[in-house]
Amino acid sequence: HSEVTYGIDRPIILGSMLGEVERDKLIHTGGAQEGDSIVLTKGIAIEGSALLARDCTDSLREAGVSAETIEKCSTLFTDPGISVLKDAQLACGVSEVHSMHDPTEGGLATGLREVAKASGLGLAVEEGSIPVFPECQTICRALGLDPLGLLASGALLITLPARDVPKLILTLETQGIAGWEIGQMLAQEEGLIMIGHEGEVLLPEFPRDELARYFTR
Repeated sequence: HSEVTYGIDRPIILGSMLGEVERDKLIHTGGAQEGDSIVLTKGIAIEGSALLARDCTDSLREAGVSAETIEKCSTLFTDPGISVLKDAQLACGVSEVHSMHDPTEGGLATGLREVAKASGLGLAVEEGSIPVFPECQTICRALGLDPLGLLASGALLITLPARDVPKLILTLETQGIAGWEIGQMLAQEEGLIMIGHEGEVLLPEFPRDELARYFTR
């Protein structure tokens, strides 16, 4: 896994992390099934918003973003945080999870595309159901960025049978984690669709994360 980070032009830490799991409990990004519901935890874009708030404070202030909003964004690293371990453990404990993926570089839109490609499927998501943090909306609007393509670490994508969605969302909420059903996995020939205010459009594609695009433009 690699990332582009502002201000760093050489590797700082390189490492490997290995884990073990029983074979019948292994969940792949590419395990989504046609008809699965897509659930997203927490919201977007936690890490991208926090980094922008910490590294672009002056630019945000000049664009009219309040000090309160900047401060709120800068604390997203710890509240709600960027770990998805608890989200994943809860999901696997109460539902028949078919796939999971943590959207990172390229944002939620890229994460959704990766699940679809790995699973050999299409998908449809409802733009109005995607939980975007208000502070993220504010700073993205101020800097001319799209939240859907902004570094989204902290959220978890889960695909599972529709029947299991209510129980999953309720379980997440009892543990202080918000969850939303945002779409459905489709046959591959259906394509990658986003349903918005103007009807069906192609799911946005971001060749480069919005954070990296902002820092290099």
